[in-house]
Amino acid sequence: MFRGANQVTLDAKGRVVMPTRYRERLAERCGGRLVVTIDRDQCLLLYPQPDWEEIERKLMRLPSLNEHARRLQRLMVGHATDLELDGHGRVLLPAELRAFAGLTRDAVLIGQGNRFELWDEARWNERRDAWLKDEELPAELPADLESLSL
Repeated sequence: MFRGANQVTLDAKGRVVMPTRYRERLAERCGGRLVVTIDRDQCLLLYPQPDWEEIERKLMRLPSLNEHARRLQRLMVGHATDLELDGHGRVLLPAELRAFAGLTRDAVLIGQGNRFELWDEARWNERRDAWLKDEELPAELPADLESLSL
């Protein structure tokens, strides 16, 4: 569904314009209704509302006595915020989520299939470059990735 890296700018009010190439798909998929939440990598995740609702149901079905499950529920569901595209294709990001992700002006919107990641541009460039140079990866792929062909 959503792919590619797009440079975007946050305005003084904390609004970001969704790239034109995604707007029609967002209108069809979710009527312009999105959900934003935090990610452990200090970026924001933006989901079309129906996709988020499916993930939220899965998260809430996790065992409540499991400490890791509760932590994930608290972070992802606890910070989830409904957004709506306005007539200009913009969404207003809550101040506390912008602060969490270090978003000020220049950002990068990364399409990740059913969702977007929104990164501060400098942080994205730093992390991307580190991942590309990462020499600490194990020589063997995890079993889940062994059958993947690119």
